[in-house]
Amino acid sequence: MIFDAPELIWSYLTSPRFFQAAMMTLLISICSLIGGMVVGLVLALLQEARLAPLRAIAVGYLWLFRGTPVLFQLIFVFNVLPSFGFVLSGFACAILALSLNEGAYMAEIMRSGILTVGRGQRNAARALGMQDWQVMRWVVLPQALRIIIPPIGNQFIGMLKLSALVSVIAVEELLLVANQTASSNFRYLEALAAAGIYYLAMTTVFMVLQSLIERTLRRRGRPAKGGLTQRMLSATSDLGRVR
Repeated sequence: MIFDAPELIWSYLTSPRFFQAAMMTLLISICSLIGGMVVGLVLALLQEARLAPLRAIAVGYLWLFRGTPVLFQLIFVFNVLPSFGFVLSGFACAILALSLNEGAYMAEIMRSGILTVGRGQRNAARALGMQDWQVMRWVVLPQALRIIIPPIGNQFIGMLKLSALVSVIAVEELLLVANQTASSNFRYLEALAAAGIYYLAMTTVFMVLQSLIERTLRRRGRPAKGGLTQRMLSATSDLGRVR
């Protein structure tokens, strides 16, 4: 059995079922990360809001989703939502639960990136006649992006591995397919080795992409000539062209 292990691993790696399961894992991870970024950005803005009830909503959300396990949230969404009339597929439940959980952690990443942009720059932009949303769009977010890209990349790699939990709600992702395949012939070493190779390949590709994005942002983030005022005026003229 040991001698034919490499051939069996290769057959699993080239199996359409394993490949489709890997693509399902990748799709769940990407959709959940995007959903988590949207939720995280909303929560970060709520935490910076002037109204206390809005800040309380953000704090309550963080308390709830950080204080309960991801597995609990997955099972809750899958089993409890139908009793309220919301019947979703396992795929949709997986993305919803992972996005809501990821948003609780993305909120702090987004908020830390926003807070790195000093109030002096915001005040200078307002002095040039920008509205608050324009300050956020043209001054704060472009600079915050360079700060939040590295932790977002790390969160995605974590999400890629965390997606294995959705196997408990019968979503045919990579780990579930590997486990089902091994259960038919008890060759767990080969099936799990093939799944591990897929996981390593995907995480390696995204680590390289993250490095390239960080390098590109670092080059674009070099100080421009003329100082802050000239950059603000340039941003204002760009805004006028967009209009």
